[in-house]
Parts: sequence; C-alpha cells; structure tokens
Amino acid sequence: MNKRQALIAAALASVCAAQATAAGQMDVQSGDQEKCYGVAKAGQNDCGTATHGCAGQATADKDPAEWKNVPKGTCEKAGGRLTPSKPGK
Repeated sequence: MNKRQALIAAALASVCAAQATAAGQMDVQSGDQEKCYGVAKAGQNDCGTATHGCAGQATADKDPAEWKNVPKGTCEKAGGRLTPSKPGK
C-alpha cells in the first residue's frame, strides 16, 4: 500500500468511526429530556422510524410517527404525544 492509499484508508476509517459514534448517541436522552412524537418539522426529527433509519429524514411536519427530544413537561403543551400514534389515528 502506498502513502496515498494509506491516507485515503485512514480518512475513511475516521469518517466511519465518527458516524458510528454519532449513531450510537442519537437515541440517548439526558435526564431532563423526553421523546415527543408529532412535533418534529420535516428534516428535523431526532432519530429513525419504521420508514427510515436516520435523524433528519422526516418528510412532513408534525408526522405522528416522528419524534424529537424536548425538555420534560413541554411535549403535550407543544401539541405532541409521549407515545407514537397508532397507524390510522
């Protein structure tokens, strides 16, 4: 392996490691946060759902299946729910 290939491999490895670390932290909530369903704007959800696997992939505002971390006690005041809605409701 020449120097150029080694540099490219190292760069790819660091990108993969950063992504793996970020993905592992996406679903972590601090003690003063809670998941709030139905309040995320398109592209601003905090994690995946049954239709996609990543944060930032919500396609519609206030989708009842999408969630966002919010300060405890503010979810229902913002019009959200603490549990996901059942399909068709």
